[in-house]
Amino acid sequence: MKRMIRYTMIALLATVAISTAATNDDAMQQKEKAAWQAFKDKKPDDFKKVVAAKFVGVDAEGMSDMQKEVADMQKWDMKSFAISDYKATPAGPDTCITTYKVALEGTYDGQDQSGTYNAASVWKKQKGQWQAIFHTNVKEAPAAGAKPAASP
Repeated sequence: MKRMIRYTMIALLATVAISTAATNDDAMQQKEKAAWQAFKDKKPDDFKKVVAAKFVGVDAEGMSDMQKEVADMQKWDMKSFAISDYKATPAGPDTCITTYKVALEGTYDGQDQSGTYNAASVWKKQKGQWQAIFHTNVKEAPAAGAKPAASP
C-alpha cells in the first residue's frame, strides 16, 4: 500500500511539474511580448516594468543598457512584430533563458530593418516579478544562393 501511495504521489508531482512548465512558457512568452509591445509603442514606463534597470543588450550594432534602449526606442518606427518558435528553458528557480524568432517590419533612423531575427533573452525573478536582464538578436542572413534585390 505504501508503494502505491508513493507511485501515486510521484505521478501527481510529475503531472504538476509538466503542467507548470507549459504555463511558465506561456507566461514567459507574454512577458516577452509585453516588452516588444512597449518598445513598439514607445512606452518606456511599460518597458521598464518587464525589463530590469540594469539590463544589458547585445546586437550587431554593439552593446546597450536601459538608457540606450529607451533612446533607441524613439528612433524606431516599428509597424509590426510576430514571435514564433518560442522556447523557455529554466536555469534554476529564478532564472529563465528564452529563444525565439521575431519577424518585424519597421525602420530604425529611417533605414529599413524589416526581416526575421533570431533572438534570446535571460529573465530573472526579482522581488517576485520576472524581468529581462539580457537580450540579444541578430537578423537572419539571406538564404544561400538568394539574389540580392535590384537597386532602383
